[in-house]
Amino acid sequence: MHILKELSNAFVWLIRIGTATRISYCYVKMINNDAEEAGVYKKRIRNVLVFYVLAESIWQLKDIAMYYFG
Repeated sequence: MHILKELSNAFVWLIRIGTATRISYCYVKMINNDAEEAGVYKKRIRNVLVFYVLAESIWQLKDIAMYYFG
């Protein structure tokens, strides 16, 4: 059970780091490209933020379920 919790925490940190990296990459690309493509990168940043909120919500629900049933 301890290994599963460590693996879970590592996965959550991987999601956080990946999200931050993707947002910074899209932001830099948005600054360096034309105004036409800026909308595409804004949409990608929004999609990454939606993914992050859903991923964090899922992990919180998992923790709640483990607390109640574990």
